[in-house]
Amino acid sequence: MANMGSKGIVKALMLHAAKDLRLEDQVLSPPGSEEVQVAVQATGLCGSDLHYFNHFRNGDILVREPLALGHESAGVVVDVGSSVTSLKVGDRVALEVGLPCGRCERCSQGRYNICKEMKFRSSAKAFPHFQGTLQEKINHPAAWCHKLPDNVSLELGGLLEPLGVAIHACRRAQLPEGSKTLVFGAGAVGILCAATAKTNGSKTVIIADIDPGRVEFAVVNGFATHGFVVPRTRGRTIEEKLEIAKDTAASIAKIKADEGNEVGEVDTVFECTGVEACAQASIYATRPGGRVMLIGMGTPIQQLPISAAALREVDLLGSFRYANTYSQGIEMFAKTSSDGPDFSKLVTHRFRGLEQSREAFEMAGRTVDDDGNLVMKVMLCLGA
Repeated sequence: MANMGSKGIVKALMLHAAKDLRLEDQVLSPPGSEEVQVAVQATGLCGSDLHYFNHFRNGDILVREPLALGHESAGVVVDVGSSVTSLKVGDRVALEVGLPCGRCERCSQGRYNICKEMKFRSSAKAFPHFQGTLQEKINHPAAWCHKLPDNVSLELGGLLEPLGVAIHACRRAQLPEGSKTLVFGAGAVGILCAATAKTNGSKTVIIADIDPGRVEFAVVNGFATHGFVVPRTRGRTIEEKLEIAKDTAASIAKIKADEGNEVGEVDTVFECTGVEACAQASIYATRPGGRVMLIGMGTPIQQLPISAAALREVDLLGSFRYANTYSQGIEMFAKTSSDGPDFSKLVTHRFRGLEQSREAFEMAGRTVDDDGNLVMKVMLCLGA
């Protein structure tokens, strides 16, 4: 039954200006009839969180009121609404924090991730803002809370959100069995794209990044089969930039794969950086009839060799967030395999309590910590 008691007070981490985080008391009502109340216990910090934290904006989206960040979250149900039958107090759940309208044509097609009326926690796009998960407790629709099996930790529950990005992109890519895949960007999303491509039948998975440590991390831990360190060479003119992109693609094609054969052109590229040079190289690296998945939200306006794509029928496909991915993600995390990647290794740094949020955000903005250890995913943990 729903809690019919009075409103409660919870601690919430509110961003008032760039780098101005304040721990404040917020009023939390009992959950509505179709909601559950979740004690948030694990939240991963992502790139959009860092943009808001550092700039009080994310691209063209400006923050217009104090905003609670955080959306890669999991927790424990502590109260349920009167109409909820799918969950009970004590259940461990991952939160899917994007709420579509459920009425438009996109929603009826199952493509609710591109619903124009989407409200997404920790995003300032909608106003009033849909507050994020860096709070002690939140009320959330039960339909968008996904129960975790016993062998999937709350931290992995938080990683289901970025994993959803990878699963959605792989679905749109329609990877051929035994295919060759290239991933630009060895951050958390890029690594998850590589791992998902392997899971979905890609035989050769190359991950490329300018950071040798990240490339090594991805290969050593089984997320990718091969690595490539992207040269930091930068051209001044567009002609110079495109020549460098061609050289990068040609170097990747020479990587030795099966039986010492060169990889050659790949079937699919996942471009997870948003960097113009990587988008250019992606087109040149793809075989005729292949696909480039545009995932990274970086430079908004880019100069791309469109004719090189069009003349070889290379499809350029956008991929935004995710839809209907959590059940598959839970299956991936729940499956144990001696030759599969250990997804828990993506979480490299943990901070306990909302009081350590500033330290957590500062760490998330770094590539290595004070001891020289790689920073991949920073997790802010509450509760026991």
